[in-house]
Amino acid sequence: MLSRNLLLSVGFIGLFTGTTTARSDSSDPISIALNNWSSQNVSSYILGGILEREGYKVNYVQADAMAQFAGLETGDITFQTEIWPTTQGVRFEEGLKKGGLINMGKLGIRAQEEWWYPTYVKKFCPTLPDWHALLEKDCAKAFATAQTGDLGRYLGGPADWEGHDEDRVAALGLPWKVIHAGSDVALWAEVDSAYKRKAPVMIWGWSPHWWPTKYEGEFVEFPAYSEECYNDPKVGPNPDAKYDCGKPRGDVAKAAWIGGKDKWPGAYTLLQNMKFDEKSYGHLIAKIDVEGQDAKAVANEWIDANKPVWEGWK
Repeated sequence: MLSRNLLLSVGFIGLFTGTTTARSDSSDPISIALNNWSSQNVSSYILGGILEREGYKVNYVQADAMAQFAGLETGDITFQTEIWPTTQGVRFEEGLKKGGLINMGKLGIRAQEEWWYPTYVKKFCPTLPDWHALLEKDCAKAFATAQTGDLGRYLGGPADWEGHDEDRVAALGLPWKVIHAGSDVALWAEVDSAYKRKAPVMIWGWSPHWWPTKYEGEFVEFPAYSEECYNDPKVGPNPDAKYDCGKPRGDVAKAAWIGGKDKWPGAYTLLQNMKFDEKSYGHLIAKIDVEGQDAKAVANEWIDANKPVWEGWK
């Protein structure tokens, strides 16, 4: 049975099925969130670039991955192109329950985020991808650095991505220490360096992304995620702790401030209909992270080359 919040969200989205141009929308600027990872940036610039070509005024707002929800609820941020259920799902649902957000539907990609390692790492930890391998001291020591002493180093995402990695380490009794990278670019620079040297590295990986085309690797297989595991200590291998399981998976969503649906109906229609396939999305990310191109330039190139696609979103 659909929840009341989901029904409300679907109901709101249903209001935007007609074609509306910028001429009938407000001339006030639309604010689009920019987070600290490449895929979110390029999708935001694609949305903003199309809106500007349609006559809208657009502002971009640098936003923390979690703190941004407060801005979406108050209208300081109008649109968000990527809500990852793996780490942001709970906060997103809270925003929907408060009534400040609209679920604008799926972006078209399915998310997985978890501990990831290059395949050659299995020579140090032969029983990977089973998470029990991480309990072995010899395995953990292979990943130790000056920062972590005798503990293995897990290079997590920026701290604002959250993800409960410290909680998972404690709940499962892993002899590892979480070190947070400053950005997604820093994560993949670390992998690139380690891969060239065939050095042990364990990082926060995610899919969809460009990296499977360049690096052979695997996700650690933790106990399967369940909502109960995150909320009830009795569920999972450790009866005294929460988060003793892997991260959730699911469809990446889009979100909008509820208060703008009558001001910019055409823009809301565009966001609702905006979708990508995982292959082309990964290609866009690779242009930024691998080729070093500017995210806004990549977005504008895509807009120029795909007018029939985004014309169909209006």
